Amino acid sequence: MKITLDNVVKTFDTFRAVRGVSLEIGSGELVALLGPSGSGKTTILRMVAGLEYADGGRILFGEQDATDIPVRDRGVGFVFQHYALFPHMTVAENIAFGMKVSKRKRSGAEIEARVNDLLVLVKLSGLGNRFPSQISGGQRQRVALARSLAVDPKVLLLDEPFGALDANVRRDLRRWLREIHDELGITTLFVTHDQEEALDLADRVVILDQGKIVQQGTPEEVCRQPNSPFVTRFLGDAHRLEAVASHGRAQVAGGVIELPGVEDGSVEIFVRPADLEWNTAGSIPAVVSRVIDRPDGRRLLASLSDGSLVELDVPPETKVAKGDHGRIAVLRTHAFPRG
Repeated sequence: MKITLDNVVKTFDTFRAVRGVSLEIGSGELVALLGPSGSGKTTILRMVAGLEYADGGRILFGEQDATDIPVRDRGVGFVFQHYALFPHMTVAENIAFGMKVSKRKRSGAEIEARVNDLLVLVKLSGLGNRFPSQISGGQRQRVALARSLAVDPKVLLLDEPFGALDANVRRDLRRWLREIHDELGITTLFVTHDQEEALDLADRVVILDQGKIVQQGTPEEVCRQPNSPFVTRFLGDAHRLEAVASHGRAQVAGGVIELPGVEDGSVEIFVRPADLEWNTAGSIPAVVSRVIDRPDGRRLLASLSDGSLVELDVPPETKVAKGDHGRIAVLRTHAFPRG
């Protein structure tokens, strides 16, 4: 089921939460809405679900105008952050609930068979008779997903589905959700503020700020080709350096950074820890302020000659200590004209 948002607007009192968003989500595509708090992502999801109505624009499901269709008639499955399971019902009864109240009548045998199939799908076989309080948070979120799938939705909507879980469980469930999506092929739209989650899961990432789409593309496109300082900083650690570009290079803290294709003038240069390398051939002199050891490597906090502080990653076996002098090579940058 293809979903189209055509210049959609939503205002709460005097605050415009969504400002003319146009977006196409292809049939079977998994799209992440990513942005800071207040960027409009959850409001967009709720309008697609029918839990909020747009004040302007249209929402299409395929060729059908769904803008004013009530939520019960839209054929969407919705998974919330906090599960919203019925505590007095067993796992099986929670999954069956939507089928029992649906306009489409099913026999008890059909419902039982569908519940059993879904328990297998979400890897909860044998737990149908337990209550939500008797299973883990990750398992409860699997039940919530099974319940949303039970009614054969045309569209699956997920609102911060893993936000209430710890990091290790979130990682496991992300992989599992992607497997489920690839198996079922349901058009899926999910909201998150977690960059890693969006980049791990989505076919396409839509980045929002202040109610507008500021960039969209594949995870590779938005990571490797951010189109603004906002996107660059939002998608991960990035150090900002100010400089003047001239003939494709800039002087920074006693060294030179190559900026091919960048017009002459004042620029903002953004570099991530992985964009920098500690070696004797680097162009920028630096002094190590701190060494941070981690299971998979070492991170250096280094001071440049102009007082700027940057972080960079080095292999765990790198021999370096606080106070060491060295040089930093700049492997990659993102540069934008300074306004």
